[in-house]
Amino acid sequence: MKISPKFPVSRGTLKRLARKYAAEGRILDVMLDIVFKSLFTADDEDSREALRLLLSDCTHRNVRDMQVQNSEILPEYLTGKAVRLDILVTFNNGEQADLEMQIRKSDDDLKARALLLGTKLLAGQMKRGTKYQETKRVYQIFFLNCILFPGSDKVPRRYFPMEETEHDRLSNKLEIIFYEMPKLEKVVRAYFEGKADLKILPKEQKWCIFFRYKNNEKMEPLIQELCKQEEGIMRADRALAKISRNQQKWARAFSREVGIIDHESGLYAAGKVRAEGIARKMKADNIPPEKIQEYTGLSSEDIENL
Repeated sequence: MKISPKFPVSRGTLKRLARKYAAEGRILDVMLDIVFKSLFTADDEDSREALRLLLSDCTHRNVRDMQVQNSEILPEYLTGKAVRLDILVTFNNGEQADLEMQIRKSDDDLKARALLLGTKLLAGQMKRGTKYQETKRVYQIFFLNCILFPGSDKVPRRYFPMEETEHDRLSNKLEIIFYEMPKLEKVVRAYFEGKADLKILPKEQKWCIFFRYKNNEKMEPLIQELCKQEEGIMRADRALAKISRNQQKWARAFSREVGIIDHESGLYAAGKVRAEGIARKMKADNIPPEKIQEYTGLSSEDIENL
């Protein structure tokens, strides 16, 4: 579901759209972070089992028991930045995992973000009297709808702190995992051409395909095949259908999408206003239009109409 930034959406319109989409049984886009979070944290057996199996597949360990935690990390000082995670889970042995869904390519540094979020979780374990050896392992997991490492087709990419040339690990306390979902497009094409067998795919790659293509009606045969092969994906599919019938969840998803678009459109508009102001001054100083265009990024037509 995409909403054009050219058409402002009121709260009343959001409610009507939510009722309409819920009544028609349309499926929420699991790559929206609010839907991703709702899917795996709902008070529902399918949601709980889907999360448990997803974590098992991502961490390569048999997750038996876990608890979803408050996802807000408060700053250590007054002017510090508060952080709200998508899904924060603590395992029965005290280890933790944060799962994040990134639907758009960010203009920020996602690698630095992953590192900082992981270290925040590690630092949060340190209470007065705690020994460093008592800290538990942390998994920082990102599902990305963009390419972060263009030099490799590997999915996922797993990172640990290690020595520069001999590559021995400094510690296993922090593991950062990136799933670049667009890299699996080749696998999906090969499947529909009869050249790929989904059964041999790693389970974590199957999750990526489910997340990226569930909202695409043309991919329904692929999604159904994944559901047949993997219990976790089957349960996630059922849980997503349940929350998609919930009008409140639809309304929140619409609001989230509109909020992102409004923010991005606002940044663009503000930038263009500044560029036009600079262009006017340059025109007043009789600077050639091609120089103004080069400096401001405005089109020749925009500059001529100023």
